[in-house]
This record gives sequence, C-alpha cells and structure tokens, in this order.
Amino acid sequence: MDSIQEFMESCNSENLTNSSTITNSTSLVGSSSPSGSTTTSSRYENQKRRDWNTFGQYLKNHRPPLSLSRCSGAHVLEFLRYLDQFGKTKVHTPICPFYGHPNPPAPCPCPLRQAWGSLDALIGRLRAAFEENGGKPETNPFGARAVRLYLREKNQQKVEDLI
Repeated sequence: MDSIQEFMESCNSENLTNSSTITNSTSLVGSSSPSGSTTTSSRYENQKRRDWNTFGQYLKNHRPPLSLSRCSGAHVLEFLRYLDQFGKTKVHTPICPFYGHPNPPAPCPCPLRQAWGSLDALIGRLRAAFEENGGKPETNPFGARAVRLYLREKNQQKVEDLI
C-alpha cells in the first residue's frame, strides 16, 4: 500500500445504522474468518498481510522512524488514533441537533470515526501477524494493556451511544 487512504479504500465496507447516535458506518476490515481454497490465500490472510504492511509503513514514516522491536502499546494507540480520521462512522455529539437521529436531514460538523468492531478486528489481525513474523507473545505491542483498555473504552462509547 502506498498510503493509508488506499489502505482504507481497499477494505470491505459494511453499513450499520444506530437509532441513537451512529450513522452510516463503514468497516475497516474484511472478513474476520478465513475462507477460500487451500491453493490461494484467504480474504482474512490477504487483509492481515495488508494491515501488517500498512503498520510497517506507518512505523517507517513515524518521526523518528521506529523499528518493530522498539514499538510499544503507545505507538499502537497512536496508529489507531491516526486511523480514526479515516473512519466513516458519523458519531454525533450530545450537543449536535441530530443527536439521536439515525438519518439526519442535513450535514453536521460531527466527526467521522472508525467503528469499534473494525478496530478490534484490525488489532486481532495485527496481533496474529506480529507473532507470525517472529514476535514473541509476551512482547506483542498489539496485546498491550493500554491497547486492550482503549478498545474497551471505544466499545463502551459505542454501547452508550446505543442507549
């Protein structure tokens, strides 16, 4: 992948509608389970490879550049927050006039964010790719406590938005 934007556009989409605060969600992930023949890579394996390459590119473009061995949970969080800007899930804030409307009648300035499920699946694939590429489970930055807490917080926000 040449850019994060291409990475985002290459991913499959799924539309989710929430009757409270989330509208028009597009997932950043492909299939979460392997499917396909044994002679070709599955969609899951292909997506995992693209995600791994994208994260590698992110580390390379990081200032200062980072090696994978120096990558921590904090860097993974930085990557997730960076990806958030490319999300397609409109998250209406409580002060938005369209808060609670699944299909707003007009545009609003509320931010677009990555859906929790997309980030969770992405971390799962990157966690697996890290270990497949020689990383030790105990040093896996994608399994860091801070990353787990971030995902839990994102999920809690999603749940609260559904109420």
